[in-house]
Amino acid sequence: MSDSQGTRYQVFEQERADLPHRNAGAIYAADAEMALENARDVFVRRPHCLSLWVAPEHAIFSKTAQELQTDAWDIEPAAAAPNETYLVFQKQGQAARETFVAHVGQVSARSPQQALRAALNTFPTRNVFVWWVVPERAVTKSAAEDVASLFAPARDKKYRMHTFYPVEPIMRELKSAQGMLEEE
Repeated sequence: MSDSQGTRYQVFEQERADLPHRNAGAIYAADAEMALENARDVFVRRPHCLSLWVAPEHAIFSKTAQELQTDAWDIEPAAAAPNETYLVFQKQGQAARETFVAHVGQVSARSPQQALRAALNTFPTRNVFVWWVVPERAVTKSAAEDVASLFAPARDKKYRMHTFYPVEPIMRELKSAQGMLEEE
């Protein structure tokens, strides 16, 4: 859906090669390239990042575990629809540290519903709270050759880390000074 801020994109970041892409949040942008740049500026100021993906929210087919049991979501696609690759994401926990919707793989299908059915048959379903499938063609990905220019500059900026700001020592100093003033 588009509004005065542009299209809403979901952002997926990968911190290391051994970790999956995880949903970091959402941003608005006029197009996918701008979404990728905005995502970098918003979500990659502090953490390390190896790769970013953005997908328009309207392209993501999403179902909760409860909806899978109650909705009539499994509709057959038109016979003429071509097979294409869908990226599959799962949210596997409810604890604060497990709030990410993470990429678990891909399937080939003719529709989002068929992609979700294939995902349910391909990937573990235990403790999955949310499923997302999105056509790979709808995802804009950072290029491997752009990693240095996209993400490296932020690594050298000390102000991006909370340790750059000596808040605790300053607060102790202020409290100490306030205590001295109260004694007088």
